[in-house]
Amino acid sequence: MTSCEHYHCVYISDHVIECIHRLGEQGAATRWPVIDEPAGLSVNAAHNLLVACPHVRKIKEFISDGEFLRELTLPDDVITPWHGIQLTSGQLVVCHGDHYDAVHSVCMISADGRHIGHAHGRQPGSDTCQYNVPFHLAVDNCEFVFVADVNNRRVALLSPTLHYIRQVVSSDKLKGDPLQLCLDVQRRRLYIADSEWKDGLWTSGRVVVCSV
Repeated sequence: MTSCEHYHCVYISDHVIECIHRLGEQGAATRWPVIDEPAGLSVNAAHNLLVACPHVRKIKEFISDGEFLRELTLPDDVITPWHGIQLTSGQLVVCHGDHYDAVHSVCMISADGRHIGHAHGRQPGSDTCQYNVPFHLAVDNCEFVFVADVNNRRVALLSPTLHYIRQVVSSDKLKGDPLQLCLDVQRRRLYIADSEWKDGLWTSGRVVVCSV
């Protein structure tokens, strides 16, 4: 889920029926098909919606009424992209890697989607230079990157060139998995969706708030 201040609306990705739901400020609800299964959402500087489609390695761009603009097929090394955010330069920061993928990484991709620049992470693991399903991102005004590292149950902070800075939230502060991030830039607060998985079901959840 993400929001757009310009259009005063909220977008929700629905992987079951492969669509995007749009909720306007007056409660008006619309939806449109993505064709492929959607995952993480973000809004770029043009106020368009970017939709990560992990199973086809694509990021699709739509205007606010659902009109399709374009799609980027990501490089072969970008496996299972969960979330992408477009920077003011046009480059994209993308996190990728599912349970059985060989590469779990956060990378900088060119505006045309063809080339990888900076990257952090490679094979899955728990060291500071590794991830185990990096699932969601947040980027501040200076383009520092927050990464929700799901199976390691932590949130990392990277520099604008994707160098590791520090751990923002450790596993002892969470009860479950950090699945989504939302950064309030003005108040410098990071909101983390902390969800518990038990016996094959999401059983409980809460929001953890930290100052950054």
